[in-house]
Amino acid sequence: MFNNDTARLIDEYRGELLDLTHYGYIVVVNDKGEVIYSAGDPEAVVFYRSASKPIQALPVIAHKLDEKYGLTEEETVLFAGSHLGEDFHVAALKSIMEKSGLNPDDLIMKPGVPGLPAANEERIRKGLPKSKLYHNCSGKHAALMLTQREMGGDVKDYWKVDAVGEEEVLRTMSELSEYPMENVKIGIDGCGVPVFAYPIKNIAIAYKNLACIDTIKDDTLREAAEKYVPRIHKYPHMMRGTGYLCSLINHDPNIVAKGGANSVYGIGLKKEHLGIALKVKDGNEVIWPIIIREIFRQIGYYNEETDKMLLAQHSGVTVNDNDTPVGELKAVFTLKKHF
Repeated sequence: MFNNDTARLIDEYRGELLDLTHYGYIVVVNDKGEVIYSAGDPEAVVFYRSASKPIQALPVIAHKLDEKYGLTEEETVLFAGSHLGEDFHVAALKSIMEKSGLNPDDLIMKPGVPGLPAANEERIRKGLPKSKLYHNCSGKHAALMLTQREMGGDVKDYWKVDAVGEEEVLRTMSELSEYPMENVKIGIDGCGVPVFAYPIKNIAIAYKNLACIDTIKDDTLREAAEKYVPRIHKYPHMMRGTGYLCSLINHDPNIVAKGGANSVYGIGLKKEHLGIALKVKDGNEVIWPIIIREIFRQIGYYNEETDKMLLAQHSGVTVNDNDTPVGELKAVFTLKKHF
């Protein structure tokens, strides 16, 4: 069992036997940043991973680099996404690079293949080589390169912890998360750039700020978010890819959301003025839809299309390789009220 600061979130049965249990954290904050619901310790420190991307994209917009280089709104959404290398993702990346004069060879990650199996199969059929542009974080890296150059740094150094572009990103992250920069723990992400760890409560606060943009204290970042967040709803396919949660959930105009590796997820609810963050301690991401749907049920949020989508993403039934039901997953947490 994990540390007792976690809560029991999901029980996974095979037949009638409890086979697995998934522990983690859930935090819901109001528009003042106050914790109103929780499961597990709201102060537990976790890495943002790719849930940080909608926030990390804001410096590009704040410095008006989209305007400077004539980037389309659709192209800029890729800065917030973890794309799967579909044709429209790669075309947008190439356009960004060409318009802004960036060199794909300066991307720090190794060449790879599309994350979507069908897209990779198409690549193989066409005889195309591996490419850095296929990496799911290449949109974020392009944003970092643009910010680094605009701040006066060497583009080739954009990935370093002490790069001026990374310092601007850290400032933005801390402003939106309402947490002191000097207290942030920094690691290195899977894609080779710095990754930032905050109390999970503050990840929820950041998503509250993305949803309730008028609560962002910094004028420039507030204006950037006002421009940027609506683009996510116009072009949600750029957030992940065809049929995937991070794209589908942003079809709901009341939600701004993004997940990250090792099962961290941030959600902002606009009309309700709420921010939500969750982390599954064992890193299981398959169970996201079950957890999110149960959070929404317990806090009273319901959108028919979003609910159907979450249920379609994971019904809670486990099937084997023959599509035979062999078990089920049950949400077992009860959110603690703090009011």
